[in-house]
Amino acid sequence: MSEPIVPMDYVHGMKVVDIGDLRVARGMSRRVHTACRHLRLAFDTSERRVYCQDCEQDVEPFDAFLQLVERHHHLEAKAEKIRQDAAHTVTSRAAKRIDEAWRSRKMAPCCPHCKAAILPEDVVNGLSKTNMEWEVRRRAARATTDNKEQ
Repeated sequence: MSEPIVPMDYVHGMKVVDIGDLRVARGMSRRVHTACRHLRLAFDTSERRVYCQDCEQDVEPFDAFLQLVERHHHLEAKAEKIRQDAAHTVTSRAAKRIDEAWRSRKMAPCCPHCKAAILPEDVVNGLSKTNMEWEVRRRAARATTDNKEQ
């Protein structure tokens, strides 16, 4: 930690504090901020240093670590968004297929389980719903019992 700030006494009684000392005391550095954002870091294991490939300046290890963590969080958020979009796309594609099947004047879509036709009049007043997770478990259990019987 830095040394305590000692105000200097002058002849006329004014106390002057060096702003640079205040800056260091509050956690800010005295280094000049560069225009380079150090986006292309190189990790030299033999010299145990981190430097920017663009401006060839040494980068503090904490700053390099912080940059890696920010990139990791950014990529995680991007992957999560892709997962959510994929789930939404599957639902949209299924709805489009049903809609396309109902547009046909002479054909009707069939229930994938009982093979009975599903007419638009059947769903005008709404559909009954069930928990998806329960249905997935029920189907998995049915599949395992069917496999055991064969």
